[in-house]
Amino acid sequence: MNRRIATLMVALVPIVVFGVLLAVVTVPFVSLGPGPTFDTLGEVDGKQVVAIEGTQTHPTTGHLNMTTVSQRDGLSLGEALTLWLSGQEQLVPRDLVYPPGKSREDVDKANNEDFKNSEDSAEYAALGYLKYQPAVTVAAVTDPGPSAGKLRSGDALDAVNGKPVANVEQFTGLLKSTKPGDVVTIDYRRKNEPAGVAQITLGTNKDRDYGFLGVAVLDAPWAPFVVDFNLANVGGPSAGLMFSLAVVDKLTTGGLAGSMFVAGTGTISVDGKVGQIGGITHKMAAAHAAGATVFLVPAKNCYEANSDNPSGLKLVKVETLGEAVDALHAITSGGQPPSC
Repeated sequence: MNRRIATLMVALVPIVVFGVLLAVVTVPFVSLGPGPTFDTLGEVDGKQVVAIEGTQTHPTTGHLNMTTVSQRDGLSLGEALTLWLSGQEQLVPRDLVYPPGKSREDVDKANNEDFKNSEDSAEYAALGYLKYQPAVTVAAVTDPGPSAGKLRSGDALDAVNGKPVANVEQFTGLLKSTKPGDVVTIDYRRKNEPAGVAQITLGTNKDRDYGFLGVAVLDAPWAPFVVDFNLANVGGPSAGLMFSLAVVDKLTTGGLAGSMFVAGTGTISVDGKVGQIGGITHKMAAAHAAGATVFLVPAKNCYEANSDNPSGLKLVKVETLGEAVDALHAITSGGQPPSC
């Protein structure tokens, strides 16, 4: 082997080693970037993203897109460098996304639960805005449990043993006078079905000495029709605001978005308060790329949103569902909504 070839091979060794390291070595970082957007007024896989059955709905126009953040885990050193150099992705320590002591499955499960809770809160917030009256509402039924097969999530509970209940405090107060083994009569209303009466034998629960009904309840606006949200493989609570707006839009006349392409983000509480979210700049970039011209921003995210606002995207500040509806009405009528 002549000296020139030997020198070349020696020089190639570190390059080959570095190439192997780029491909094989994983880094303790997760990349965050713009994710897909979904029109809450539209369809996904042949189903309406927000479907309402059992009452009249009204035609909608324009777009009300919820936004997401894409997430990549298990990055190789080469992938991490490529994403970082692109300038479109953010690398964050993996422990911030997947805390030590929690598996990826644990985190994904929590995100899915947050998303389901955001759907429930979105429905309640919209119904409250539309002035539907509150009721003692079943949020979940323990299965197996005393009420499984007799009560359902979404039922409104009106009376216990013939005594009317107007709120959770009254409902719980009546249950506290019972003991395990007692049979109670529950008057309830069910969505898209006739009202009914259930006879339930109370069970036991280590957390209380009175009878266990096996339902989680809350005070929430109640309507006799069903609202379904048909969007899978999305986690976290930040779709709440856009889901609520879609419900309001479908149950009222006029079209909230007009002909506009509106996108946005924000958690929603049962009483309609819009909360702060993460990844606002990634969501704005996704919305802009999808064609949005208006973006609804939770008030507490405004400072960050202004730090990297894509050209041509109007930022509208919102603190409540009512403010978001008013802002959209202002824009479609030529007015000026609150801005970040």
